Amino acid sequence: MFGAIAKALFGSENDRVLKLMQKRVEAINALEPQLANLNDEELAGRTRWLKERLSSGETLNDLLEEAFATVREAAKRTLGQRHFDVQLLGGSFCIRARSPR
Repeated sequence: MFGAIAKALFGSENDRVLKLMQKRVEAINALEPQLANLNDEELAGRTRWLKERLSSGETLNDLLEEAFATVREAAKRTLGQRHFDVQLLGGSFCIRARSPR
């Protein structure tokens, strides 16, 4: 009975995970206008910047929003295709599943 009440108030574990990951998708979307203003050279420079951050000890989780936003912008420019939010959500889940908790 307590479990049912808690689930009704707080949602299932899956609901909580999706809510957290949706915030990441919103953060990725918030970076889109900034990245759209970069020229191609500046956008390519973000890859080096992300690699430097990773090698200095930051985790994939730390870089997720910036990396996904960069990839989305690069795909938009080179392929003419923009990742859907649900694709970002799925990718976020994969990174989350690989990262230590």
